[in-house]
Amino acid sequence: MNASSECLDLIKSFEGCRLVAYPDPGSADGRPWTIGWGTTAGVTEGMTITQEQADQMLADDVAAVARQVNSLLKIKVNQNQFDALVSFAYNAGAGALASSTLLRLLNAGNFGGAADEFPKWVHGGGGSILPGLVRRRAAERSLFMMQVL
Repeated sequence: MNASSECLDLIKSFEGCRLVAYPDPGSADGRPWTIGWGTTAGVTEGMTITQEQADQMLADDVAAVARQVNSLLKIKVNQNQFDALVSFAYNAGAGALASSTLLRLLNAGNFGGAADEFPKWVHGGGGSILPGLVRRRAAERSLFMMQVL
């Protein structure tokens, strides 16, 4: 499966776009450096990009995350479920998804139990609950539970 344009829009709504590199606000030490719509790979302090570069970085990053999510799924999911998982993995990391109870429950066919795991992923690098992550996980959970018409 591939991430939809709705997935990209969801990610954009929570990441925001900055064309100058900035330290990760969710980590304890400000690393990694981040740019664009949340890209971290190869980003260094002082780096600047154009809007077009930011959009392409997001498309490339989301495609890579989608491939990782596809490799972790053992069951069929609908587009909304896939998009929610890609958004989650884009933010928390595919490794976090791979080792999560969320994925274990999902691959066991427990969709409701998997959905109930999203709200548990709301802590920043320092262990505090981040309001932005609370909103993001609620949106991802809602999308995950939405039926495709």
